[in-house]
Amino acid sequence: MKFYQTKTKKLSGTTYREAYKKAIGFYKEIKSKTKRRPYVRSAYFNKEKIFLETFWHHLHEKKNFRDKARRVKYFPCAIELIEKSRHEPSSKENPNKRSEILHRFAGATKDKELFFVQIREDKRTGQKWLMSVFPFEK
Repeated sequence: MKFYQTKTKKLSGTTYREAYKKAIGFYKEIKSKTKRRPYVRSAYFNKEKIFLETFWHHLHEKKNFRDKARRVKYFPCAIELIEKSRHEPSSKENPNKRSEILHRFAGATKDKELFFVQIREDKRTGQKWLMSVFPFEK
């Protein structure tokens, strides 16, 4: 799988609280550009909207703060990847819900750390949602 090299560094911070404050500030900038649901436009999907709310719901479901911090640090890199990457993702039907397709994009931060961005697409409506961002585990 090809990965997209971002120019963005992952967020600094040792605790979830520190990383979350920086990520939510970044998210609020995006949110302030629209009156309705926050989104970014994807280069791969021909400038279609990718909605961002589901990422935060998914993140808050996690119980482990170390895992939350690990994921939220990659949020700015994920946004850049969605906006600029034209590399083909690995796509498959969601095994839990047949009406959805899961797209997984690979990326690397400025410091060469690999991460994945997962986007959920509703087959019926065609809407796409940012589900998750997580680093590559060796």
